Amino acid sequence: MKKLQYLVAGGAGFIGSHLCEELLKLGHRVICMDNFLTGTPSNIERLRNHAGFKLIEHNIVETIRAADPVDYILNLASPASPIDYAKHGIHTMKVGSIGTLNLLGLAREKKAKFLLASTSEVYGDPEIHPQREDYWGNVNPIGPRSVYDEAKRFAEALTVVYAKTHGVDTRIVRIFNTYGPRMRLEDGRAIPAFISQSIRGEEVTVFGDGTQTRSFCYVDDLVRGILKLCETEFHEPVNLGNPNEMTLDELAKAVIRLTGSKSKIVHRPLPQDDPRRRKPDISRAKKVLSWEPKVKFEDGLRTTIEWFRSVIKPAKFVGH
Repeated sequence: MKKLQYLVAGGAGFIGSHLCEELLKLGHRVICMDNFLTGTPSNIERLRNHAGFKLIEHNIVETIRAADPVDYILNLASPASPIDYAKHGIHTMKVGSIGTLNLLGLAREKKAKFLLASTSEVYGDPEIHPQREDYWGNVNPIGPRSVYDEAKRFAEALTVVYAKTHGVDTRIVRIFNTYGPRMRLEDGRAIPAFISQSIRGEEVTVFGDGTQTRSFCYVDDLVRGILKLCETEFHEPVNLGNPNEMTLDELAKAVIRLTGSKSKIVHRPLPQDDPRRRKPDISRAKKVLSWEPKVKFEDGLRTTIEWFRSVIKPAKFVGH
C-alpha cells in the first residue's frame, strides 16, 4: 500500500484523534491541525512521539500555509455539540465557511484530495424517516442550532461548487451520532452526559419525554467508513451511522444498567428545534463502500464506559 500524507483538520478532537491514530497504524504520515478550542491535547498525547506525526496548532479560519506535501485533507474542524456551538456561534459559522474555503484552497494548491466531515444535522428535524442523502432537510435557519446546521450545509455547497469550478477531488461524509472513548465529559451530548451522571451516582437527565430517538455508531466503525470513502471516486454525500434506532429513555436505562449505577432518570424540557427522530439510511454506504457498522452497541458502550471510568471518579457522599 502506498504511504500517503494526510492533513487532518480538527485532528485533536474526538473523531479526528481516532482518525489520526488509525492512519498512523496503516503506515501513513499525519499532519494534525487544531487550535484546541474544543479539541483536547490528551487525545493526541500518545501520537506526539510517532515519527509519522506532526502537530500544527492553527485556527483554519486564518490563512493556512503548509510547506509539506499533502495527499489528502480531511476537514473535521468544527465545534460539534450544542453546548459548544451555542458558546462559539460566530466561530462555528466561520469554520464552516472561511475555514472550509481555506482548506479547499490548500487542497487546490497541493493537488490533494479533500474530504468534508458534514453531519446528520443538515437534515434538521426531519420529515422523512430514515434520512436519505437525497433529502434536503427541515432546518430552522435562525434557530439556536442554525449556527452549526447552516455552517455545515454551506460547507457542503462550497465543497461541491469548488470541485466543479477548480477541479478539486472532493468527498462529503454525513456523520450521524457517534460515540466512543475520548468524548469530552461535559460536551452536552447524551452518551457522555448519561455515563458521567451514572458513574457519579447523579440523576440522569433526559431532555424531553425520552421518546425521541437517535442511532449511535461506534467510532471505530465510523473511522473505517471514512477511510473507505477516501479510497473511492464517489463525490456525492454519503451517510455514515448505525441504523439501529433507540429512544433516549432506552439509552439512559442501558447506561445505568451497564454502569451498575443506582441513578434515577429525570426529564427536563426539550430544547428548541431538537430533532425528534434520527436514523440514517445507509443504503448508499453499503452499495458504494461495502460498509456497514460491525460493533454491537452494548459492546461499544461497555468500552466507552470503561474509558469514562478512567478519567472521572464517582462523587463522594459527605455525611453530617
